Amino acid sequence: MVLRPMANGLLIGLLIGLVVGACGVWLLLRTKTDDMTVRFNALAADALRQNNETFLDIAADKLGQGEQAVAQLVQPLKDSLTKVAEQTEALERSRRQDYGALDASLKTLVQTNEGVRAETARLATALRSSEVRGAWGQMQLRNAVETAGMLAYCDFEEEVHTVADGRALRPDMVVRLPGNRRIVVDAKTPLKALLDATTAPEEQQASLIADYARHVRDHVKQLSSKSYWDRLEGSPDYVVMFLPGEGFYRTAIEADSSLLGTGGNDRVILASPMTLIALLRVVGSVWNEEKVAESAREVNRLGQELYERLSKFTTHVVGVGRGLESATKSYNDAVGSLENRVLPSARKFKDHGVAPTAEIAELKRIETTIRAVTAPEHPAASADAA
Repeated sequence: MVLRPMANGLLIGLLIGLVVGACGVWLLLRTKTDDMTVRFNALAADALRQNNETFLDIAADKLGQGEQAVAQLVQPLKDSLTKVAEQTEALERSRRQDYGALDASLKTLVQTNEGVRAETARLATALRSSEVRGAWGQMQLRNAVETAGMLAYCDFEEEVHTVADGRALRPDMVVRLPGNRRIVVDAKTPLKALLDATTAPEEQQASLIADYARHVRDHVKQLSSKSYWDRLEGSPDYVVMFLPGEGFYRTAIEADSSLLGTGGNDRVILASPMTLIALLRVVGSVWNEEKVAESAREVNRLGQELYERLSKFTTHVVGVGRGLESATKSYNDAVGSLENRVLPSARKFKDHGVAPTAEIAELKRIETTIRAVTAPEHPAASADAA
């Protein structure tokens, strides 16, 4: 009974000792484990740091080499992009300059257009006056003559006043032709109806243009009634009616195509500036041909005059030849007489010491024969020689 409590106490003490020992061992192991953990963590941190540094160094080296390789590969592309950027900038500057120049040109064009429109309006207003239209028509007529080159030839006269059968005729221009022929040109500007048509509503334009064609026809009749071909000396059978604009001529013919036939029947020819210039150029060619013919006639006259003078001159040359032949014969006779009868006696003085040391030269006859020239048998030349 007494041993059981003791055994229980020993057992309890043993258990307590085992527990205390186990706790001490556990505490010791935990301490060691903590130290080992700290040391492992330190070692791992050091290894990781070293690995990171090594990796970073290697990566930096590799990255540097890669950047160099990439830079070498990318450099041509970079240069091309730089050139493209420079060209793009240059194009942009050029575009801005061109845009500025175009904008200035457009502004100038708008201003010019406005000026032309204003001048056209003033011209249309001025042309509504009959006196202004007449002066403008005569100016256009003179411009056409100058363009054709007739001023240099002075083959026309302006404002010719002629009185025939008690009636004063005043054509705007008379162009002279060879052979005392003439072409009468009269400038007409019946433009009022046509000017009204340019500002009238569309439904009224056709009737106004028809009025314009009718006015042109009336002027044709008036010119035909003046009968210039009967009243002016050397005038041709036709008179030219000058319309001072291609548009005026075309509009009149389009509105009334019978004007061409009517003008021909009335012995009046409608002419635009280009038609008149062509006609005047033909006249200039005729004058040139006339001048060539006149030059040919003058050359023929000069040739005849030169032939007659040459004939007279050759007659004188024949007389000179005959005189030379006679003089040569007389000279040879004188030389023969002198050498044969005078000089031999004179040379004997030297033998007697009377003559000076100088020698008397020997004279020779002229053996050259004068070529015979026969005088022409020409009555006029013979009369002049006589």
